[in-house]
Amino acid sequence: MGLARDAAATARRLRAEAIFDVETKSTATDVVTAADKAVERQVIEALRELRPGDGVLGEEYGDAAGEGSVRWILDPIDGTVNYLYGLPQYAVSLAAEAGGEIVAGIVINAATGDEWTATRGGGAYRGDRRLKVTGPAELSQALVGTGFGYDARRRAHQGRVLAGLITRVRDIRRFGAAALDLCAVAEGTLDAYYEKGLNPWDHAAGGLIAREAGAVVAGLQGARPGLDMVVAAPPAIFNDLHDLLVGLDAAGGA
Repeated sequence: MGLARDAAATARRLRAEAIFDVETKSTATDVVTAADKAVERQVIEALRELRPGDGVLGEEYGDAAGEGSVRWILDPIDGTVNYLYGLPQYAVSLAAEAGGEIVAGIVINAATGDEWTATRGGGAYRGDRRLKVTGPAELSQALVGTGFGYDARRRAHQGRVLAGLITRVRDIRRFGAAALDLCAVAEGTLDAYYEKGLNPWDHAAGGLIAREAGAVVAGLQGARPGLDMVVAAPPAIFNDLHDLLVGLDAAGGA
């Protein structure tokens, strides 16, 4: 989608020119830059021109209702801390929701230009290459991605969960951008991923991409993916990972 590519180009350009107007959100470690806001404004303005009746839910400016049947869910820069430090793991994530379901999504690593897309029922792609989840038959051989919240109490609980998990899997990775982690599951550079505290803009597009590649994407104990938990894994190991996370009370804590 051209407007997502334009947004990624803007994010990359602003990073090259310099980070500016750093503010704080929920805590001092949760940074947001003027670039987040600029990229979100750019996408919103483009959507209003192309599809004036649609709603938009964005990380920075909230939920703007529309008269149309489609709502766009936008994370202008997923991985803001990576962006601030110049680590090449930050993305523009944009999804279309209709009838309460995500029907299309695109994630672009703004640092590298790598692009993942999916449509509901139409498969998932990295560029022109169709994706299909791969992975081990046993959880003990799985490379698992995760992330951590900004609140210190939540991090403490997540650390305890991680301590209980790390001896049961091959290894753990933490890259700092949920949308890219979900795309990594879709293409097999991660075998599985879980995280508590994700907002819709964090997982809407990436979750569809992982699901269309064949992963199971869900919450715990029959819940939909959301703030309490997002788990993405191939069917062969999803249940074992799910049950282990339940046993470790991964959805609990602050």
